[in-house]
Order: sequence, then structure tokens, then C-alpha cells
Amino acid sequence: MSRNRLLAALAASLILSAGIVAAQEQPAAPAPVDRAPATPTLQTPAAQTPAAQAPAAPGGAQPALNGAIGEEPSISLTLPHDLSPWGMFMNADIVVKAVMVGLAFASLVTWTIWLAKSLEVFGGKLKARRAADAIGNAATLMQAGRELGHSGGPGALLVWAAEEERALSAGALDHTSGDGFKERVASRLSRIETAASRRMSRGTGLLATIGSTAPFVGLFGTVWGIMNAFIGISQAQTTNLAVVAPGIAEALLATAMGLVAAIPAVVIYNVFARSIAGYKQILADASAGVERLVSRDLDFRTVPPAAAMPAE
Repeated sequence: MSRNRLLAALAASLILSAGIVAAQEQPAAPAPVDRAPATPTLQTPAAQTPAAQAPAAPGGAQPALNGAIGEEPSISLTLPHDLSPWGMFMNADIVVKAVMVGLAFASLVTWTIWLAKSLEVFGGKLKARRAADAIGNAATLMQAGRELGHSGGPGALLVWAAEEERALSAGALDHTSGDGFKERVASRLSRIETAASRRMSRGTGLLATIGSTAPFVGLFGTVWGIMNAFIGISQAQTTNLAVVAPGIAEALLATAMGLVAAIPAVVIYNVFARSIAGYKQILADASAGVERLVSRDLDFRTVPPAAAMPAE
């Protein structure tokens, strides 16, 4: 009887052990889901703090607050171009670049004309002043011709023209009063004087053109650049100064270059206008001196040979 009880207890213990092992191997059932509607909660200021102020999670992992609270990543707006003059030129529109290159070339032409014309005006005034002094100090046309020799220049050309006209009219001077001869000499002298003045004024018209048109050319480049800047603003859909400033600065650079080309051109043109006016006055004095010598020579032709002649 005791033996049967022992076998029954052993069988019961084996069954209990098998049940425990089966229960451990069976996967756990999913937890019941609470399908009740979620109650809206208000976020506290601490929950609305940006990700940069949130404490770091253990183990170095950063909490993804941007995705959690629905914030967009911040955009860093910086100046997209180098705002030095060369950087603005390189980043400018092709039309604005063409305007700037044209204005730079105009400025180069202005300073080239200034250098060449300064030397020409200085040399011309020096020769004309020497010729006027020689003509004023001479007693006869022949003496003035010897004084000038082969010096060249408009002053010497005035004397040569008068001598040539006297040689051409030598046969008629003994039978006329000489008024026609004086008119012919005056005509030739005025033509020589006008040609010399016109030759000295070459290049100044270009200075006047540059001085009057360069600001408007630069303004055209500015208007074109600002149009492109506004187009860029509409495409970027922002009026942030960091986006707007480079395009406007590039546009204004064209106006600045137009002024840089125009202001020296106007100043240099005015300086040359005064210098050339002085040169014309010296030529006029030399021409008047030649006419006086011609008139004096004609008067002495009617004087008897015994009369005293001016020393040559």
C-alpha cells in the first residue's frame, strides 16, 4: 500500500515538472492594448525647449527632439559671395561684367589721352611761344625766317607761308597797293592757325564723350543687376539681408565704376580746354606778328632807296 502511494506521488511530481517546463517554453501573450482615446495634454515649457538645451541621454545618445515636437531644422543664412570688388565682379551677371569691362577700358583710354596730350600740349605751347617771341623781335619777315630757321612748328610755318606768298606775288606788288597781298597772307595764316588748333584738339572729344556717357552706362549696369537681384529674391522667397545684399552690391559696383571713369575724364577735358585755348592765343599772337611784318615790308617798298631801311 505504501508502495502504491510512493509511485502515485512520483507520477504526480513528474507531471507537475513537465507542466512547468511547457509553460516556460510557450511565448508570452501580447499585453492588452488600451483602446481608449488619448487625453490631450498640454506641453510644459520644459518640453518646448530646443534640442540644443535638452540634456544628453545616458550613453551619449542625443534625443531627437526635432522629430518629436515637429520643428524644422534651422537654416543658416550667410553671405553667399565674396564682397570684395574682384569677388563682386566675378559673381556678377554677364551683362554687368560687360559694362564693367567697358568702363575700365574707357578709364584706361582717359589716362592714356591725358599722358599723350599733356606732352603734346606742353611741346606745342613751348614751340609756339618761341616762334611768337622771334616774330615779335624781328624787324622784317626775312629776319624772322632766319631766326626760326628749321625749328618747325606752326609758328615757323606762318612765316614760311607769308614768304611764299610774297614770292608768288612779287611781280604784281610794284603795280598794286598791296591790299590783295595782305588779304591772301591773312587767309593763309588763318588756315594754318585753324589747322594747328584742330590738330591740338584731337582726342579731347573722346574725353567729353566718356565724361558724359560713362555715368549712364554704369547706371544701366546697376539697373540690370538690381533686376537680377529682385529675381533672385523672388526665387529664394526671402528678404533676408544676407541674400539680398550681394546682388545689390554687385549692381552698385557698376555705377561706381561709371563715376570712376567719368569724373577724371571731365576734369582732364576741362584742363585741356584751357590749355588749348592758351595755345590758340599764342598762335594768334604769332599770326598777328607776321601780318605786321608783311605790312611793314610793303610800306618800305615805296620808300626811296636812300631812306633808311630797318636792319635785318
